[in-house]
Amino acid sequence: MEVLIMDEKFQQVCLIDAFESLIWTERYHGFGDFEIYTPANAELMRTVKQDYYAWLKDSDQVMIVEEVQISTEVETGGHLTISGRSLESILDRRIIWQQTVLNGNLQNGIKKLITENVISPAIGDRKIAGFVFQDSQDPHVTGLSIRAQYTGDNLYETIETICKAYNLGFQITLNEQNQFVFMLYSGADRSYDQSVNPYVIFSPRFENIINSNYLESKKTLKNVTLVAGEDEGTTRRTRIVGTGKDLNRREVYTDARDVQSETQDGKLSDAEYNAQLDQRGREKLSEHPFTKSFEGQVESTQTFVYGKDFYKGDIVQIVNEYGIESKVRVIEIVRAQDTTGYETYPTFSVVE
Repeated sequence: MEVLIMDEKFQQVCLIDAFESLIWTERYHGFGDFEIYTPANAELMRTVKQDYYAWLKDSDQVMIVEEVQISTEVETGGHLTISGRSLESILDRRIIWQQTVLNGNLQNGIKKLITENVISPAIGDRKIAGFVFQDSQDPHVTGLSIRAQYTGDNLYETIETICKAYNLGFQITLNEQNQFVFMLYSGADRSYDQSVNPYVIFSPRFENIINSNYLESKKTLKNVTLVAGEDEGTTRRTRIVGTGKDLNRREVYTDARDVQSETQDGKLSDAEYNAQLDQRGREKLSEHPFTKSFEGQVESTQTFVYGKDFYKGDIVQIVNEYGIESKVRVIEIVRAQDTTGYETYPTFSVVE
């Protein structure tokens, strides 16, 4: 693998093709990250700087160099570790500056958050030059709606939470004009539960599953939340989100006092306000799920090839040697190269 390093104006400054190890990770719901570990030399240390960009030929994601570390040992000599996160981490540099109410189409809501805090904020210094929003035409994206309210929240964490709750992915890529292009997307279903796309199956029968770990856990499960909104004491407005009774009921508290009925757009009706509290409750419960995971290493370069037969965010079928079968979403792709060779392998999340 070769990593191209570009300066802040996206001009090539060097090509790193000799290293002891490279890990390049891309994620469906949020930012990816990378790490290059290579013998140190004076030219490379002078050339690679923080806020430069790294690009891998086989990837559509661009990473930001955030950390450059030099370590020296008597036996192995000096080494340079270059690491950082993908362009999605740009959103982590902004908060939702003012009270923002989302009421309607989900994509339009996220577009509003990004427009008001990144693309065209009221305060000029908050603007990120060359940042654009690309509307998705996928009905799995355009058909969603949201009712929510945010004030002061981290922009990246808010978008990540919304996307996880609705099983959406988001990405920021570079276009030919070197603009940062934000887009929501949804992976394709390639499991047995559909008949539109060719199936993608990882199982011992196809000799493309190397090892696996299956886990079911209720350790962190919460299925009912008391959401407390504005006002105080006995007049505080509350909602109950979720269901469960007896031993099957697992409760958690959600402090949503920042959700106000008086907004810059006018006063919310009781129904509108309750819908926003409900949304906050759903987001809280999504942080405490019933864990059902199917982890492991699969062979993704022969029978079913990543980037050709399936992509990040897709839903595929997986079966282990004990016959445990599940639909799983590809939530992460890891590309790794060291002295032993090159690997590309996905990480899965079970789809209920």
